[in-house]
Amino acid sequence: MNDKVIKRLENLRSRLREKGLDCLLISQADNRRYLSGFTGSAGALIISAQRTILATDFRYIEQSKIQAPQYEVIQIKGEIANWLPGLIASLNINSLGFEADDIPYGAYALLADAISKGPSVKLIPTQGIVVELRARKDAYETKIIRQAVALADEAFSYLKGFLRPGLSETAVAWELEKLLREKGSESMPFDIIIASGPNAALPHHHPTNRLIQAGEPIVVDLGARIDNYASDLTRTFCLGTPDTTYKKIYEIVLQAQQNAITNVKPGMTGSQVDALSRSIIEEAGYGNDFGHGLGHGIGGAVHEEPRLGPGSLTPIQIEMAFTIEPGIYLPGWGGVRIEDDIYLSADGPQILSKSSRDFCVGLDKSIIRL
Repeated sequence: MNDKVIKRLENLRSRLREKGLDCLLISQADNRRYLSGFTGSAGALIISAQRTILATDFRYIEQSKIQAPQYEVIQIKGEIANWLPGLIASLNINSLGFEADDIPYGAYALLADAISKGPSVKLIPTQGIVVELRARKDAYETKIIRQAVALADEAFSYLKGFLRPGLSETAVAWELEKLLREKGSESMPFDIIIASGPNAALPHHHPTNRLIQAGEPIVVDLGARIDNYASDLTRTFCLGTPDTTYKKIYEIVLQAQQNAITNVKPGMTGSQVDALSRSIIEEAGYGNDFGHGLGHGIGGAVHEEPRLGPGSLTPIQIEMAFTIEPGIYLPGWGGVRIEDDIYLSADGPQILSKSSRDFCVGLDKSIIRL
């Protein structure tokens, strides 16, 4: 058996005992892959104290056997009512949890109807059981995330060599995606953001045919995916000499980010970490121009626990990997965002990303220090 999957199953079963659940039905794709290694687009895991079952259709039977050798692979057909009652009857259980945050009402109605046709089993909605396990990264996950971050760093190093006025946002995005794929990234964890000039005021701008110009802010947000684990980095560039607004906003954002990175500690809530950056931006008079959370967990999903933002009560723990990405966005001018990937070790926060955060790029490719 795969050692890391065995450990994850042990942790899950411990959680099920704590919650008084006999069995858990797992339908969410990232959770399914985390607990089994199965990458197919359809299927469900049924995990009890004694059995680990992967139920999927004909397309994925052989794939399941290869990717999830520690699971009983069961071929299913049709709606859930056709196969789940008999399977549940074979488990001899009294309660079945399901992922309520993944299953829409229509699917729940089918699930409840299927359960009602079998032995008396209590159907219990659950939230976050596997997601909470995923938030803390094991040694293998940390290694792969570091590789994904290193690849994103390589893309930023490459970018500085070809970025110049007159290139379109879409051309730059394609050049970076091509490099990432050629260097080993799987599918992009998210669409690359190239936001220049006034477009940089849009936090999730989609690249357009707008031509990049000298002296304006250029927000570049990209990531790589290695063995399904994602990185997520943002740098803000300026080609040539920046204006006074750029210098002022950049310095505020950089100070806000550095304060959060330096002072994040285990036991803080996501809201408390967010405040480390937000307070600086607010004191500078730009609180209304920082309209998103400070960061998010990275892993099998590019946005996962922990959530760093106002109102987040998520406790920050060692072995978590997350972004810290404050930004200021000024309509009509542009914006600045700086994002790094952080791993919280027992010795404190580690900045996984290595790309420089304190420069503009001269038109001659020299570094202009702010």
